[in-house]
Formats: sequence, C-alpha cells, structure tokens
Amino acid sequence: MNREKMLIVPLIWAWSFLILVTLTGCDYGRMYDQDSVKTYERNMPAPDPRTIPVQDGFQALKAADPRALLNPVPYSQQSVTYGKQAYAYFCVQCHGPRADGRGTVGQSFAPLPTDLLSPAVQTQTDEELYAKIRLGFRRHPQLFTTVSDDEAWAVVHYIRSLKGGG
Repeated sequence: MNREKMLIVPLIWAWSFLILVTLTGCDYGRMYDQDSVKTYERNMPAPDPRTIPVQDGFQALKAADPRALLNPVPYSQQSVTYGKQAYAYFCVQCHGPRADGRGTVGQSFAPLPTDLLSPAVQTQTDEELYAKIRLGFRRHPQLFTTVSDDEAWAVVHYIRSLKGGG
C-alpha cells in the first residue's frame, strides 16, 4: 500500500500540473500567430490614400495632353519673384543666370542646355513648359519629385518675364 501511494501521488501531481498549464498558460494557437513565427506572412495596413497618388500625380501628368492643362497660378509680380527664386535654386546651374543655357554645370553637356530666351521656348504655351519642367524633355531631367507644382508654374512665369528683358 505504501508503494501504491508513492506511485499515485506523483501521477496526481503530474496530471494536476498538466491541467493547470493547459488552462492558464499555454495558448499555442495565439503563440503560433505571433510575428516571430510568421515573420513574412504579416498583412500590411492599407496606406493612407493621401500619401500615394492614385488619381493625380506623375502618371496623370504623363498621360495628359500638356495643352489641356490649366495654369492655376495667376501671372503677377509675386509669382515672377517666386519663380525667380525657384529658378535660382533648381535651374540656374544648367541654364545660367541669364537663362541663356550657359550655366556652370550645363557647360559639361553636349548639346548645351536650352536658351530659355529663344523663340523656340518663348512660343510654347505655359502648360507645355510646365510639363517639360516636371516630366523632363530630351536631356532635361524629370523634376516631378524635386520641383513642386507651384514652383514649376512660377518658374514658367519667370521664363515669360525674361522675354521683356527682365
């Protein structure tokens, strides 16, 4: 009898411990769903629709006819001044301080950057110039992610102001 008790007591303790662990601590289903087990199977949250253009932006501009665009920035002394600042920041290195295509960096290009005072540029519509600034043209780089919408339109106004010798 003494020997039977010695075998039953540890068996009761083992079963009690197993039941206790099962009821309180180990939730294998929940543990299996943690990131460390399924690292690359995680569902990503939906992106904020304000961060990735899905209707407007680069692809919309690329698909649009430049003549169909409308310049939202009215021509004024303020927009010309803003355009001159943007030109000095983004364009002067290649097109030069006189917009004649003789900027310091532009001298290493063949052919030289476009003379913005030339009739070939000045006869283009605002919208065509805007599209070429943002999307690039021949050797002109795409500045869509560099130059903002308003800055590009203001640069167009600045280029227009140069026609009068300003």
